[in-house]
Amino acid sequence: MAQFALKTALPNYLRDEQKRIEGFVRGVGLDIFPTIFEMLSYDQMNEVAAYGGFPTRYPHWRWGMEYERLSKSHEYGLSKIYELVINNNPSIAYLLEGNSLVDQKLVMAHVYAHVDFFKNNFCFKMTSQGRDQRTGDDIRKWIDTMANHGATIRKWANRIGLETIEQFIDACLSLENLIDPQKPFLPKETSPSTSEEEELPEPQEVPLLRVDREYMESFINPAEFVDSQKKKLAEEAEQAQRFPTEPQRDVLGFLLDNAPLQRWERECLAVIRAEAYYFLPQMQTKIMNEGWASYWHSRLMTEKICDPSEIVDYADRCASVLATSPGQLNPYKLGIELFRHIENRWNRGQFGKEWDECEDWGLRRHWDRRTGLGRDKIFEVRALYNDVTFIDEYLTEDFVFDQKMYSFGYNQRNDRWEIESRTFDDVKNQLLTSLTNAGSPIIYVVDANHGNRSELLLEHTHQGADLRLDWAKEVVKALCRVWTRPVELHTIVDEKPTALRFDGKDHSQRSL
Repeated sequence: MAQFALKTALPNYLRDEQKRIEGFVRGVGLDIFPTIFEMLSYDQMNEVAAYGGFPTRYPHWRWGMEYERLSKSHEYGLSKIYELVINNNPSIAYLLEGNSLVDQKLVMAHVYAHVDFFKNNFCFKMTSQGRDQRTGDDIRKWIDTMANHGATIRKWANRIGLETIEQFIDACLSLENLIDPQKPFLPKETSPSTSEEEELPEPQEVPLLRVDREYMESFINPAEFVDSQKKKLAEEAEQAQRFPTEPQRDVLGFLLDNAPLQRWERECLAVIRAEAYYFLPQMQTKIMNEGWASYWHSRLMTEKICDPSEIVDYADRCASVLATSPGQLNPYKLGIELFRHIENRWNRGQFGKEWDECEDWGLRRHWDRRTGLGRDKIFEVRALYNDVTFIDEYLTEDFVFDQKMYSFGYNQRNDRWEIESRTFDDVKNQLLTSLTNAGSPIIYVVDANHGNRSELLLEHTHQGADLRLDWAKEVVKALCRVWTRPVELHTIVDEKPTALRFDGKDHSQRSL
């Protein structure tokens, strides 16, 4: 992107539109970072999109593969990227050269709503890199951070070879979803005390039965019983000394701290983990983020930005974005409709104990207390929820009925996807299941000295869906590459407890 760096400024007429739209955005109460818009050609936009929205990343073959996919998809008319926006302060957004003026206005309004979401939603607080001591502003210099990551990887690639680096990064990328979404919000762990006067643990007394007469000791507490109690005490002590003492969900963090890595491997793994945590909030809030942006671009375009001659063109663009194909979830459509539903409910007072206890369908359909709290409520929801809690809290039976939602699955007998149910509970449960942990399995590190052989034992929290065994085996193989010792994963396959193991050469599978 360096050769294009001086050719991306907006033309004057779009700068004027940006200032006008920013005024409208602030006028409706959106709280945004300073935002810089740049204009890119189709090739440049595909290049930036292939890098995950950033102008530069670390060297790896997957960026080229993604660029080819995006380029072909655009050439064949299968997709078109209208905009990209980076969660940064100041935020950087890209407009596509050749779009009509209506499209550019629409994209600017959409981008500003995304920036408001980045700044105010609690999930994105984990991407904050501190506070400016002078102004108190949130520091998010992720463009610089990504560039530094690229410099780090290139440094090691020049020293030990790009192919070696890429092979290790391939293993790390297979593990990038094995992180703990809650860890950035937990208090930082304090290092253990290193005082020289640290007391040694007192030896524990073997628990025996009470004996009132000394000559009865051998009868009440025979040698076999004493030995069994000592063995039980030793097992409890060993369990207390197991490492880690509690299961660790941040598998990448555990490997970073404890795997026998060389310096270059540790720095590469640290890059992958840092970037995984940066992109995590975007996966956790896809429906909310796109719904919020769609809600506000719709309000701003129809009420403030467009003149009458542009409304039809805007409606045509918006309809293509919100269109929903049978059997597919459109996050833009679900998000905007659910925000509108929440606003309408709180404007009409459809909440609280009296509303929840009302079972008269006709009365519920015409319930209107004219409370006018909808706008405040959607701003509160924008700040405090992610997709899972958003759907769990606000997806109602009335909404599912109005939107004609259904759950679907694959019919093995007919060899096709079919509607399975239209009931509210089934629809909600399938939606929540697909969103939990961004659709990734939940894996914990259980024991780093499994079998007293320094092997790594992990456990899959089974939530009704089996792991794809071909993917699971590749992940276990990648873990073995990083841990440098055999790795075992305990899961459930076909309702049976199963262990998947890789010893560095061969895979094995056995029932537990």
